[in-house]
Amino acid sequence: MREAWAHFYDTAFWQRRRRQQLLAHPLCKYCASDGAVTPASHADHVEPHRGDWNLFCLGELQSLCASCHNSKKQSDEARGYTTLVDDDGWPTDPKHPANRHR
Repeated sequence: MREAWAHFYDTAFWQRRRRQQLLAHPLCKYCASDGAVTPASHADHVEPHRGDWNLFCLGELQSLCASCHNSKKQSDEARGYTTLVDDDGWPTDPKHPANRHR
């Protein structure tokens, strides 16, 4: 069953925004953090919009490949934070448990 807001993705606005994101950032962000070079196919909302039209339209996007979008991203949403790390190996997500007391 499709979510109630699935029709957002059928709009010309979204198609244009998705195309702009993938042109500006053509590689998967998650794969790149692991040192891999993978073409992105999904313009993903960093913060899940859950039907909030303003967040859908204005929220920050990241480029992901299908594999990362359908596995890692879904796990991150369920967990509540990402496991991406910076060059020093420190988690980049402020919600990550390692960053809660910094």
